[in-house]
Amino acid sequence: MPPDENSAVAELETASPRQSSRDKVITMERLAHIVAASQRAERIVVLAHGVFDLVHLGHVRHLEEARRCGDELVVTVTADRFVNKGPGRPAFPEQLRAQMVAALESVDWVAISDYPSAVPVLDALRPNVYVKGSDYADAASDLTGGIVEERRAVESYGGRLVFTAEIAFSSSSLINRYFATEDSPLRSYLEARRAENVLDELIRRFEAVAEFRVVLVGDTIIDEYVYVEPMGKPPKEPIIATLERGREIFPGGVIAVANLLAGFCRHVEVVTAFGDSDDFDVEALVRTTSKPNVSLSVIRRTGRTTTRKTRFVDGGSTRKLFEVCVMDDGPITGEEDAAFADRIASRTEHCDVVIATDFGHGVITERVIDTLVRSSRFLAVNAQTNSTNQGFNLITRYPRADYVCINALEARLACADKHSDLRSIAGEILPRRIECSRLIVTQGKEGCMTFDAQNGVHYVPAFSNNIIDTVGAGDVFFGVTAPLVATGARLDLIGFVGNAAGAMKVGIVGHRRSVDKVALIKYLTAVLK
Repeated sequence: MPPDENSAVAELETASPRQSSRDKVITMERLAHIVAASQRAERIVVLAHGVFDLVHLGHVRHLEEARRCGDELVVTVTADRFVNKGPGRPAFPEQLRAQMVAALESVDWVAISDYPSAVPVLDALRPNVYVKGSDYADAASDLTGGIVEERRAVESYGGRLVFTAEIAFSSSSLINRYFATEDSPLRSYLEARRAENVLDELIRRFEAVAEFRVVLVGDTIIDEYVYVEPMGKPPKEPIIATLERGREIFPGGVIAVANLLAGFCRHVEVVTAFGDSDDFDVEALVRTTSKPNVSLSVIRRTGRTTTRKTRFVDGGSTRKLFEVCVMDDGPITGEEDAAFADRIASRTEHCDVVIATDFGHGVITERVIDTLVRSSRFLAVNAQTNSTNQGFNLITRYPRADYVCINALEARLACADKHSDLRSIAGEILPRRIECSRLIVTQGKEGCMTFDAQNGVHYVPAFSNNIIDTVGAGDVFFGVTAPLVATGARLDLIGFVGNAAGAMKVGIVGHRRSVDKVALIKYLTAVLK
């Protein structure tokens, strides 16, 4: 449709009567036309943006005051997939949230925003006035820094930012108090942490690691996802035929952990190895996808390929069908081994935390472990058991660490104990196998056990979440928690943060994006209100 016809349609829509709240919920594209038409008619358009998960009196008064700032009030509601407010949130799906806001007399139009923040909405609509609640008036108290970006976006085209002064409530607080969807152990745990007012303590710990310099040591893994559509069984063979629909390739292993940590710490240096016989440029892929504050120190493994794991995935359900690995996981030897250990020793002196992500694919040898143990001021270790090394890559390879994070199976294998209570494994048996005063044993959807010499064993329940992909969830838990442990924070609180980060990661396919610091803080803030 030509621009003049769009304008005419928009102008008619601004004047047309609306019969119900549903009629006021429109697409972002239509809303942009309506806003532009109203502004051509010299009407002042006001925008309010938010989740509006549980519409309450605070919202009503906020939107009524917003309406008084102009001639028309439009509201954008955050889409479900961008709501980072904890398990079971949003409590109401986006269409219902949008219709509830549209039912208010003060609101003229509502659209669902398929963006993670308000900035793209402001760029698309360019309202005359953007209205926020009084709790955002002090930019210094906005933990996410979003209000600064929103003000910049509004003022870039001549709009203005206004803060309402009406009574404030919190949807998260009301939902947590009266509509809690968590199971009983998690609900009790959260109530206890709210009573302790631990959020301020967690924020201080995040601020403490912001200037950290981290050295990461471990295997680079290339994770490839091939999306297929099952077609059925061929008539002459006992197999399932599939039709390829697309593929994605992600740098995984130590590189994925580095990109995660880059959002929390000032600088991350990766000491790793690539093969020299790959069929594509692994280093180019890694460098182009690494965050700006990630640097690489790489040795080449002569005559070998970089470990590559290709997962064939049902594109409709994102369920993995099978995996094909290309690797040579024999240990590096001779000059390569010595060079790798020397690289580590030369980089640990001036860093705050050394993190070993040991996937058991050959780069962390006995010589490397000895170097890590001797040269690290603070050493955090994860020694992973996977399908290629089960029973051979145990945490007991490390005589000492300042922090160990492994899963329940890895802990049992390290203790050669299949049946003992996990509390005993975490708090008694495993600490006798490795010199380490701070341990976390993760259990996926069952939460985690934390142990430190002063406070003993604590159980931290998991956050329920819609599981899309579990790949990398344990790495995210370990990566987020390792620097926090180095600050001396309570280990049970660190386990709580790790569970939250893991719950966010299982909603992300592969390594499409990292768990973001701002999103994690929003998540923690929402569940602790």
